[in-house]
Amino acid sequence: MEGRDNEEKGPEAEEGGNYRGGLSKSAQKKLLKQQKWEAKKAEKKALEKEQKKREGERKRKEWEERLASVSEEERGKLIESRKSLRKERMEQRSEERERNSERLSRAKECGQKIVIDLEFSHLMTPAEINSLVQQIMYCYAVNKRCREPGHLWLTGCKGEMGTQLKRLPGFDNWIIEKEDRSYMEALEDEKQNLVYLTADSENVVDDLDSSKIYIVGGLVDRNRWKGITMKKAEEQGIQTAKLPIANYLNMSSSQVLTVNQVIEILLKFLETKNWKDSFFQVIPQRKRCQADSEQSQQVKGGENGIDSEEKNDQFESEKQCAQDSTSQAPSHD
Repeated sequence: MEGRDNEEKGPEAEEGGNYRGGLSKSAQKKLLKQQKWEAKKAEKKALEKEQKKREGERKRKEWEERLASVSEEERGKLIESRKSLRKERMEQRSEERERNSERLSRAKECGQKIVIDLEFSHLMTPAEINSLVQQIMYCYAVNKRCREPGHLWLTGCKGEMGTQLKRLPGFDNWIIEKEDRSYMEALEDEKQNLVYLTADSENVVDDLDSSKIYIVGGLVDRNRWKGITMKKAEEQGIQTAKLPIANYLNMSSSQVLTVNQVIEILLKFLETKNWKDSFFQVIPQRKRCQADSEQSQQVKGGENGIDSEEKNDQFESEKQCAQDSTSQAPSHD
């Protein structure tokens, strides 16, 4: 299951507009789309930053005016009350971090092992590597908040990929396995239990076997490297399988999912034991046919359905969660 970026990310391109091997017409269209998306993203980010700044200034002014309008005794009480609220919030966050850490520590002992294979960085552009790093940060944030988190592994965590990951705030504190070695080396005693998830496999996953170790290919491949994970697994002599997506919904295009989407689907299934709910809760509506999209609204509970804009907001929220841990996605071809 090779991780590819979705439309929210857009097709990344190297500076100067050239992929390795040159640009096809399709790649040129994707590049143009990416440039438009990047411009829109930058504009939205600048607007949000300005709005946040104005909101902060407004609240500060209101607070100062409130203090100026009361007696010195009342002013002291207000200041003390505010300090107490801040302290309470900090304590709540600290308790939540402790609970998350306890769950993740338990997962290292008995959780479902899921590997993100990072040995493809030499095939990706710097922008694509950055995109994958963001997806991994999201994976960790989602796993940390799960009731039943998985035992996540990052293998082949070296070179440019390792460098970029180490730049993430709090990465050194992540409760996750970080291996410079490949999964074949790090898990050599469990080769018989390795299962590479790829849409090219003829084997369909019916249930997640706790004795198995599921591997997700960390590759933002932009359709340039079709079938690469299947070929790799065959050469290594390990098992392969694919998620039962076709059994539950119709994709509007190819069954291409990002690394974080596949990881989140696996984590949802660990909690719900229901593939249908897991797919509908994670796979964006734009990737599904209309009938499936309408059905997903019922699965999610109507207004709780997540559209692409909401998914973007959720993505940013989860990224922040991963960053807070300092105090603290594979695809179908």
